[in-house]
Amino acid sequence: MKISRSRAFVVALVCSASCLPFVPFIARADTADPVTDAKEVIVVGQKNTPITIVPRGLSVSLGHEQFDAINAVNVEDLMKYAPNFFVRKRFIGDDNAVVALRGANTVQSARTLVLVDAYVVSNFLGNRYDYPPKWNVVGPAEVRQFDIVYGPYSARYGGNSMGGVVSITTETPRKSDVYATVQRFWMPFKEYGFNQTFSGYSVEGGLDYKQKDGPWSARASFRHFENTGQSMTYNLLAKSSAAGTYVPVTGAYADSRLSGPVFGAASPVDVRQDQTRLRVGYQAASGWKFDALAMLWTTDQRLDDARSWLKDSAGNTVLTTAAGTKVSFGGINYVAKGVTLSSMSRDEYLFGGRVSGTWGGWDVRANLSRYVIPTWDSRTSLDLAGGVANGAGQDTVYKNPGWWTFDTTVEQTVGRHALAFGVTSNQYETDQTTYNTTNWRSAAGGTYSSRTFGKTSISGIFAEDAMDLGKAVLTVGVRADAWRAFDGGIGTISAGAPLVLYYPERHKGSISPKISLQGDAGPWNLQLSLGTATRFPTVGELFQGRINAGQTQIDPLSFDPNLKPEVSADINLIARRKLGDVLLTTSLFKQDVRDAVFSYQGALSDGTIVSRYQNIDRMTQAGVEIIAEMHDVGLKGLDVEGGVSWMDAHTVRNASAPASEGVQFPRIPAWRSNGNIRYAFTPKLKASLGWRYGSRPNSDLFGLVRGGAYGFQTEYTFVDARVSYDISDAVSASFGVDNANNDKAYVSHPMPQRTYMLELKVRK
Repeated sequence: MKISRSRAFVVALVCSASCLPFVPFIARADTADPVTDAKEVIVVGQKNTPITIVPRGLSVSLGHEQFDAINAVNVEDLMKYAPNFFVRKRFIGDDNAVVALRGANTVQSARTLVLVDAYVVSNFLGNRYDYPPKWNVVGPAEVRQFDIVYGPYSARYGGNSMGGVVSITTETPRKSDVYATVQRFWMPFKEYGFNQTFSGYSVEGGLDYKQKDGPWSARASFRHFENTGQSMTYNLLAKSSAAGTYVPVTGAYADSRLSGPVFGAASPVDVRQDQTRLRVGYQAASGWKFDALAMLWTTDQRLDDARSWLKDSAGNTVLTTAAGTKVSFGGINYVAKGVTLSSMSRDEYLFGGRVSGTWGGWDVRANLSRYVIPTWDSRTSLDLAGGVANGAGQDTVYKNPGWWTFDTTVEQTVGRHALAFGVTSNQYETDQTTYNTTNWRSAAGGTYSSRTFGKTSISGIFAEDAMDLGKAVLTVGVRADAWRAFDGGIGTISAGAPLVLYYPERHKGSISPKISLQGDAGPWNLQLSLGTATRFPTVGELFQGRINAGQTQIDPLSFDPNLKPEVSADINLIARRKLGDVLLTTSLFKQDVRDAVFSYQGALSDGTIVSRYQNIDRMTQAGVEIIAEMHDVGLKGLDVEGGVSWMDAHTVRNASAPASEGVQFPRIPAWRSNGNIRYAFTPKLKASLGWRYGSRPNSDLFGLVRGGAYGFQTEYTFVDARVSYDISDAVSASFGVDNANNDKAYVSHPMPQRTYMLELKVRK
């Protein structure tokens, strides 16, 4: 078997560090409403701080010991070295950063449940690359711990935990103080017609208040962020045999890896983000705790510097049109089209409240939250020439999309039984209208084009019993969910007038049993977990149609109001033991999914990316994860943490496309390895080296689209480094570089090249 140099590098690195471990732990003792005692469960890396989600299946917890060794600009960066884990982050400030853990790929965003301080921030308005969790609810400086559980093995969590659960816990004020973090980052970028440095900065700060000998606490925080990210899309010349005059041009870039020469690119992404956050807590003398959160996040994105590298014989830039510009390059006739300009602005709010305490011998927790997007306006030109001239375009306006979530749990230990019961409920809704405009930038002259809208809701109940069997714990649980899709429709133009078509209301239910057994077998600590999960279609998959670039009507294949829910059956065996100085965890897992929902992705001849939803009769994934941890390895202060995983994910049965059967499922690599090496030269001076590796996956359902350039899913190998110094007890500074080896990798779009970061932190 031929092994690439990057894979050989990772294998050598893993072997040299004795399985290169990853088993983080948190030294801090404070926690916010832990749901279990860390001594009773398998948790990779847990030492003193209880995990905040039920750890059945592989469970990982990250704390400040890990965070301080990471170049983290956005909060999702804090988990970049977690085992068998990948975040599709295309540039600093990318708000399409989808989680991919195990075999949940980067266009299956609805398979991961993400919580911040117990509030749901998963964006189940859709299930695609552009529906990531709302990471910006919290800034990196506020996070106390990240907890990750792989797979749906607890009845407490609904079907969206099919891939796993991620819980972010923020710091609870323990005294009155202030803190601030200032970051500056820059990325020299070179590819095709780009040879420039993109840069940005962020400023984050806050004020903690803790009433002395009193029940009140509060935190007020803010974050301002600006950055310019590299272009996300390149445009290719498409061969043409149409009659007409073809303008001789130069300036395109021939690339044998692509279907045609690269002639232009979408604009680099100018991003501005602002966040303000207020959290207030009250602890009554009875022990009851009350907590309220309000968050505002705003963003503006401008893509108004698109590039055409084509030059005519006089040296003038050739601006392409929506219909296509006929050009001759290298003696071959082509059509150039697809380059546009765009802008987007969005305001988002989160309001939530939670309560916990003891009532009648039961431990009670409940929370209610509302996430709403009252302002969401996306504008785009029809082409490059018209975009530069502020010509015609489209304006898509969203009407208060968002969601409500409610969750309550009661628990009590009765003899050898730890009982838990709960109720959850949510509602997601979307409503978008597209207008054709005479001026894309100002959205002037808007005339109605189309509209899509709809709602979904899920209500569920669960019961769970963890039985102490002496040398083992047996946990059984069951979950029942009722799903409804309603008020869905599509608005079009018929005979020159608006016409609205409504879809029938749909109802579905599910029962999901779970079982887990944990105990010791000699030196091994073992856990076997089984469970099923039903992931119901999101409001976006059902109702939210999309208009592709250059089109004027909704793509009828971009959504499907008749999608079936996807149902998984999962099993996970975990074995953990100490081998000398190495704490080793091995995890074997398998998942079998019926009616898997997949968003087919591919590139058109002009480079435009399209996607279409469909059910796949059956797909499976199975794999093994090997995770280890070593502390004070040879030298006091040298810690090594890392993991390596192998997966086999493929389509088993697909009646609508039999050619896909037996093929590796798209966007899921066979190999992943993440890890981190840390060394404290002195108590004040520390350094770290991290790595992230993924083998090349398929880019399409049929395994025919594989490549190492733009438009493909490629192999990646990133090596990161960081040095930090504590100037005083209150002030620290650091310098870091991500992708130090400058690997040019792609998730269809180009990923960041070598990136530098300076950081200054103050707390007093």
